[in-house]
Amino acid sequence: MRQGFVKVAAATPDIRVADVAYNTEQICRLIEETEEQGAKVIVFPELCVTGYTCGDLFTQDILLSDARNALHRLADFTEDKDALIFVGLPLAVDGELYNVAAALNRGVVLGLTTKTFLPNYGEFYEMRQFSQGPEEAREILLDGQVVPFGPQLLFESAAMDSLVVSAEICEDVWSPVPPSIEAAREGATIIVNCSASDETVGKSGYRKGLIEGQSARLISGYLYANAGEGESTTDLVFGGHNIIAENGTVLCTGRRFENGVIYSEIDVKRIISERRKNTTFQSAKERRLIRIPFYIDETETVLTRTFASRPFVPAEGKEREERCEEILTIQAMGLKKRLAHARCRSAVVGISGGLDSTLALLVAAKAFDALSLDRRGITAVTMPCFGTTDRTYQNACKMSVKLGATLREVPIAAAVRQHFEDIGHNPEDHSVTYENAQARERTQVLMDIANQTGGLVIGTGDMSELALGWATYNGDHMSMYGVNASVPKTLVRHLVHYYADSCGDDELKEVLYDVLDTPVSPELLPPKDGEIAQKTEDLVGPYELHDFFLYYMIRFGYEPSKIYRIAKLAFAQEYDNITILKWLETFYRRFFSQQFKRSCLPDGPKVGTVALSPRGDWRMPSDACAAAWLEDLAHVRLD
Repeated sequence: MRQGFVKVAAATPDIRVADVAYNTEQICRLIEETEEQGAKVIVFPELCVTGYTCGDLFTQDILLSDARNALHRLADFTEDKDALIFVGLPLAVDGELYNVAAALNRGVVLGLTTKTFLPNYGEFYEMRQFSQGPEEAREILLDGQVVPFGPQLLFESAAMDSLVVSAEICEDVWSPVPPSIEAAREGATIIVNCSASDETVGKSGYRKGLIEGQSARLISGYLYANAGEGESTTDLVFGGHNIIAENGTVLCTGRRFENGVIYSEIDVKRIISERRKNTTFQSAKERRLIRIPFYIDETETVLTRTFASRPFVPAEGKEREERCEEILTIQAMGLKKRLAHARCRSAVVGISGGLDSTLALLVAAKAFDALSLDRRGITAVTMPCFGTTDRTYQNACKMSVKLGATLREVPIAAAVRQHFEDIGHNPEDHSVTYENAQARERTQVLMDIANQTGGLVIGTGDMSELALGWATYNGDHMSMYGVNASVPKTLVRHLVHYYADSCGDDELKEVLYDVLDTPVSPELLPPKDGEIAQKTEDLVGPYELHDFFLYYMIRFGYEPSKIYRIAKLAFAQEYDNITILKWLETFYRRFFSQQFKRSCLPDGPKVGTVALSPRGDWRMPSDACAAAWLEDLAHVRLD
């Protein structure tokens, strides 16, 4: 359970209706299997000890007696099992019959969660046999043992403070106010559901959406174990549709109409981190629910869940296209408002022939269209200097003309040489002064042209560059509105690609495709044999790695060693562990040292869940120390 990952399982056993002995054997078999796989929280379906479809057999003493005996047998079976296990069964208490989920741990029945909402419509008629559970939990005597009984019981791990599990049963989650809401408000981070939901046309999609939504609403893990084959098919069919979700994302689903087990790992620390940040998730002011400790060993969880190597970019093509269109629209609408507010009919964009300035120009064109302004009001300025290649220069010119902008060329080499002479810098010294003088000269040109045209300078820098501080302070770092400020580099590429594919202009598409094939470079050092000599990713590292690090650091607050752990899985086919660790250390050093550049960012629209604006998502002292993060990273293993 290191770093908060808890292995969980949702299991559907083979059963025979009313054959308690057989069902108990099958449940024990799956308990054995799931425990061997390292699962620490395991959930079985509703009434699986007897079968959900027993009907009026639930009124028979022999069935209820067998079920109670099976409960004790199952508890004894778990004595040497390192897990918290939930099993559904009927239980008679004080002359009434209840539908319960029994929590078992190390040979003990820890608690009996009752079903709150009994369906009595359509194919369901549970009120015929069962009583609704009590409004509040109490203690009962179960064969001489005092056991908590009722809704919203909280089972707290003694080994991991934030691992708190609560159960609900089938219909409970379909109700307007599921019991899991209050359980989560009082600290439950994982909700389990013992369910028996039959299959009808379209129901599986609704069920999946329901579990996704509940895990998102509660900012929790959710384990849903459904009844499957073996239940009576007199009127219904059960498909064993098991689901494991975490905060709105389904981590794993079972194949319908096949009994078995699904596994994944719930990241409990991530859940806690999300709840801390989300002020609308309000913890209960008073704690009224019964809390029961359970005991499992703290072990290393082998991860089977996957982590997208490009978390900012949807993997599926249609979703990616929809995301790109939405982001371009958000960017353009942000700029549209700013232009309208300033009563500007002019925008100035520095065009280098690279990805970022290309995206800024495309967004400007989209904003001008939304304002019904002539695109000639966009002044696209190319400023060739010592590092400019013919390829990038030609691409900058061609795309500006194709988009209908006003192309303006301002060579800056002479001005920069004069500046070197003024400050006494040797032009043969290609140090940071040599590079930054060009970037600041370009910014001055853009600002002054904006004054000439009564326009706004549109920033081109992206979020990945801001995270690393890969921008010249008061150079390309500055603008009057930064349309790319919350767009990471890995996403910039897809936005330009999407625009190229959807623009309907073959010549523009050809130019944009060549921009996509051009190495990322600030072009501040002289070319070698006419080719780009300065490649950004050779200097600061691959942007797909840095975007991955940025996402999990900012979005979920992961510590460096945890990011390294999941990065090894996500990039197993692309980078070796030494390379990942090298650039992760670089990321943290640069992220902390470069905050001063982010503390005075120009305005720009937020497009996703991660952003670095000092006025919104990320407020950090410019002189914060990275020692604790680097120390954590110093102890990771390369294996």
